[in-house]
Amino acid sequence: MRFLSTEREMAMDQKKAVVLLSGGLDSSTSLAIARAEGFEIFALTVQYGQRHEAELKAAAKVAEAMGVAEHRFMNVDLRGIGQSALTDDIAVPVNRTIDEMNAAIPVTYVPARNTILLSCALAYAESLGAFDIFVGVNALDYAGYPDCRPEYIAAFEAMANLATKQAVESGKQLRIHAPLIHLTKAQIIQKGLELGVDFALSSTCYQPTEDAEACGRCDACLLRLEGFAKVGVADPIRYSMQQG
Repeated sequence: MRFLSTEREMAMDQKKAVVLLSGGLDSSTSLAIARAEGFEIFALTVQYGQRHEAELKAAAKVAEAMGVAEHRFMNVDLRGIGQSALTDDIAVPVNRTIDEMNAAIPVTYVPARNTILLSCALAYAESLGAFDIFVGVNALDYAGYPDCRPEYIAAFEAMANLATKQAVESGKQLRIHAPLIHLTKAQIIQKGLELGVDFALSSTCYQPTEDAEACGRCDACLLRLEGFAKVGVADPIRYSMQQG
């Protein structure tokens, strides 16, 4: 009698998930959650023309440390569209309060970015026969980001199940997981620490130095620093002398 409990056979039964990995704090935690839920991880990092390219190197480090099955990079250049401080010659806001961040959709919003990134992840998932996609969007950081809201994620999931061959033919439902969407930054950090995420490998800053040091003044840095302060743990990344 042969027992069906070998590692190889167990791996064949393991469900695949595509995880959008930017190299930041949120996407790293989202990846860790997917791994903890037992998925075989296929990470996707999209180089969309972002000025803060330090996150691309961070993504590679995070993927390697987390032992993903595969890590792919995809180029979708959004600089031709512009109209964002992350892809165009527009100043990144600094030293803003939380109220100022949430007063309006910030200039760091990239037109249709999450729709484009999720579409790339959807195509990758379909090529793998995967029915699960993880994305680290968070609705509490910026109330004005329209593509970070729960209703947006639900709408994209509904579209994905109408638009893909594998969903139509298999009858299975594709799921868009947004496990961080209702968490505060402190809760995300706490969750990541519990799951063994090495946040020293991550990059969050919108305008890091050439040596990949964070500025400590952009919205992303300020939210990150506040989150670590609330958890009571020192942020392990390096900050430049611009911090203040």
